[in-house]
Amino acid sequence: MADQSFLNWPFFEDRHRELKDRLESWCAENLPVDHADVDAACQGLVADLGEAGFLVHTGADKGQRLDVRSLCLIRETLARHDGLADFAFAMQGLGMGAITLFGSDEHRAWLEKTRSGRAISAFALTEPASGSDVANMQMSATRSGSDYLLNGEKTWISNGGIADIYVVFARSEEAPGAKGLSAFLVPANLPGFEIAERLEVIAPHPLARLSFRDVKIPESAMIGDPGKGFNIAMSVLDIFRSTVGAAALGFARRALEETLKRSADRQLFGAPLNDLQMVQGHIADMALDVDASALLIYRAAWTKDMGAERITKEAAMAKLYATESAQNVIDKAVQIHGGDGVRKGSVVERLYREIRALRIYEGASDVQKIVIARHQIGST
Repeated sequence: MADQSFLNWPFFEDRHRELKDRLESWCAENLPVDHADVDAACQGLVADLGEAGFLVHTGADKGQRLDVRSLCLIRETLARHDGLADFAFAMQGLGMGAITLFGSDEHRAWLEKTRSGRAISAFALTEPASGSDVANMQMSATRSGSDYLLNGEKTWISNGGIADIYVVFARSEEAPGAKGLSAFLVPANLPGFEIAERLEVIAPHPLARLSFRDVKIPESAMIGDPGKGFNIAMSVLDIFRSTVGAAALGFARRALEETLKRSADRQLFGAPLNDLQMVQGHIADMALDVDASALLIYRAAWTKDMGAERITKEAAMAKLYATESAQNVIDKAVQIHGGDGVRKGSVVERLYREIRALRIYEGASDVQKIVIARHQIGST
């Protein structure tokens, strides 16, 4: 088992340690799942995580706050056991994050379904011409009496094709740029909404390009106030970026575990591989990256849980460092495994494919550097 001593850090309370123990036991009995049919696997994972009570952490009761430390602990633990399980859990939180923070009582009926595993959610922000540049969004939400008509496309949408409910961001024209965006809650069964394309990636997950053609939604489907969509999206990402770092940390911990086993069992020149100073140096670098990532992640999560309105810089640092470091840790693991490290289906080969997307989604690494730099410049 991975090193658990970090749970004694002052960031955590007894309830977090109890949650971690309960989840570890569940993971040992239920993960990994068969990934042959990714859609079915994700649907099954959502149902099972809901039944086990873990999805309750993906939302919060009215007037309560999300516990970001719990979100991070769960994502780290699930990722160490099965990347698809982490994905299934994470999207229930990200997909309904806007409802937890800004949703009406009517909207929150969906939140109860996603927290129990009875419905699957998705967060539809990215477009073909606006990924990191959210303010350049082109999808429109046009007034039609007491309704809105949605027109445009979204792409690289996680859970696209299997989600029951989407939080969709569109240009409602209150003002130019970021101030003219709004957020809407859109069921998947509405006329005019289509899955235009399923997207295949190196580590299979349910992803799709979505098409909206005069999709009619009532005014009550708007989340929060008109023109506040950008602020809503950034508030959600402000919370969930730390959890992306936590997933990367889970991958890195597993890579270090596998490396320690491999280097102890593998003989080279008549001695265990871990007798070589070069290998010891790699292991030291991996352990350092793991602990430094954990410190940044749980600092950000603790800061949010202590009542900080925004943790933009802390979350950006956590995501940037943890995802970049995890890529390096996993690369070292593959190298130390030699030919077995690139054998299809091996643990480290799977981790090598899983980690790459985390350096892109929810704000690419280069964008996180810009965020951090602007905060530093603004504080001088």
